[in-house]
Amino acid sequence: MTDAAASPALDFIAKTVTDHAVVLFMKGVPDQPRCGFSAVSVQILDHLGVEFIGVDVLQDDDLRQGIKTFTDWPTIPQLYVKGEFIGGSDIVREMFQSGELKTLFAEQGLIAA
Repeated sequence: MTDAAASPALDFIAKTVTDHAVVLFMKGVPDQPRCGFSAVSVQILDHLGVEFIGVDVLQDDDLRQGIKTFTDWPTIPQLYVKGEFIGGSDIVREMFQSGELKTLFAEQGLIAA
């Protein structure tokens, strides 16, 4: 991927995480995840009652590579809350199990405390 090809994807990513409170860059869409890790992340967000948008990185090769460049994080899914990269599936799962994820969403006013 060239820098020229990356730029529109990176611009899209930056705008998306700025414009939406909770964004999950994932394989597939929330109603039909296309990998187990994305499915787990969706289930956790749904369980917590968090409104989020899912962005299917499988629809665009530049987007799929761009999201990895944007965060310098090699795996998908990737969760963002109010523009901040939270982590991938393992981190999201660990934060959920410890209660930290629920606390984060409550502190951000995204779910009831």
